[in-house]
Parts: sequence; C-alpha cells; structure tokens
Amino acid sequence: MILIVNKYLLGKSFKGVSLWPFVILKNIELKEDVNFINHEKIHLRQQIELLIIPFYIWYFTEYLFRLIYYKDRFLAYKNISFEREAYSQEMKENYLHERKFWAFLQFV
Repeated sequence: MILIVNKYLLGKSFKGVSLWPFVILKNIELKEDVNFINHEKIHLRQQIELLIIPFYIWYFTEYLFRLIYYKDRFLAYKNISFEREAYSQEMKENYLHERKFWAFLQFV
C-alpha cells in the first residue's frame, strides 16, 4: 500500500480512495485513522482478488444498478457489496488475516 496525501485529487465528498496499489487521502490526519486505513486495505484486497480491472467494472456496474434501485447516489454507494463489507469490518483490526477469499460475496 502506497499512501498519497493530496486534497486536490479527490472530490468534495471523498475522504480517500483506493486505486491499487495506492490509497489517496484528502488530508494527513487520515493516516492515523486506524478504521479508515483498514477500510481502504479491505478495498485493496478486494481489488487484488478480482485482478484489479474486473473489480472496477464490477464496482461501477453494481453502483449503477443500485442507483437505479435506490434513486439516491449516497444510498447506492453505501449498498455496493464491496462497501458493505469494508464498512462492516473496518473496526476489526485482524479482519484481513481471517478474511476468506471473495468474502464480499456475502454482502451482495
């Protein structure tokens, strides 16, 4: 994981984003936020499991389906299976050590 801090690379509503192998953070304080970093590490693992490019295709396709269903951008984002896994497990520091392969499928 390569951390990059740059407030200009992200939109207003984003604190950070994982783009394998990088995690781009809006501000330096986020480097100390254990839950936030764990959330982004979960996304990096998801990206590796799906061989990176298919992850992004799945992510944006699922986002579009959820957007049609919820008709709300934030709800669509929060209900993407990758996000549901990351948000529900971000507080577990050892989660990535015990996580099963393709665990995000439990959240589809």
